[in-house]
Amino acid sequence: MAIRDVLRMGHPLLLQRAIPVEAFDSPELHALISDMRDTMAALNGAGLAAPQIAVSKRVIIFGLEHNPRYPEVEPIPETILINPVIEVLDEQMEDGWEGCLSIPGMRGLVPRYHAIRYHGFNAQGDYIEREVDGFHARVVQHENDHLDGILYPQRIVDIRDFGFEEELAGKVDSDEY
Repeated sequence: MAIRDVLRMGHPLLLQRAIPVEAFDSPELHALISDMRDTMAALNGAGLAAPQIAVSKRVIIFGLEHNPRYPEVEPIPETILINPVIEVLDEQMEDGWEGCLSIPGMRGLVPRYHAIRYHGFNAQGDYIEREVDGFHARVVQHENDHLDGILYPQRIVDIRDFGFEEELAGKVDSDEY
């Protein structure tokens, strides 16, 4: 449908809690998802949340096969996840470098839970539930944070582990988000 502008850090909508989707399988929801898919693909993203394109709805899209921004990570099936809920499967945390389409050109070292279970609904209102770990779990947690008005720099433990990609080039390894 359309490639939408991505809101950048500082925009007030990115700091708000998004509202749940109540109507599934609607033309409006399908148009939103199509725009999210087009926008994410155009920017080589691994995920995108509706608030990032100025829609305050609890909708995320994520997926990754061959992406130049993440050449060495495991594939993630394209998933539309609406009204997601995340359950932590164990308390093990892993640090990983993250970036964000709303904070272009920057990276930060962010702790995330290694293994989670997530559930929610697809565009048709069918229930989805998966147990995931590693990079897949990181992507889901990052995108879900957008729905709660949280940007990844808020999760960085040491601000020295946050900066521009060019400046961090020797510090950031290839297993990043």
